[in-house]
Amino acid sequence: MKKILWWLIAGTKGGINRARIINEIHKRPYNANQLADKLKLDYKTVRHHIKVLEDNNVISSSGENYGMMYFLSSQMEENYELFQQIWKEIKED
Repeated sequence: MKKILWWLIAGTKGGINRARIINEIHKRPYNANQLADKLKLDYKTVRHHIKVLEDNNVISSSGENYGMMYFLSSQMEENYELFQQIWKEIKED
């Protein structure tokens, strides 16, 4: 998980937005529209990052269509402290 998180957060152009999504979903579940509003990002941008995070088992979903809610995956919950360490190091650069 450590390598995946470093790549997703620090190694790619959209890493900052993915980290922001992880932070928000850690607080509570959101759907894509709610995340777009909360983070002041374009809906399609949020959908793209959600797909990347889901494909890498960082978040999971429940529900259908526009009401689909996103949660941190069990694996991400177990590694959230690692994510926080990476996020802190990235923000200090």
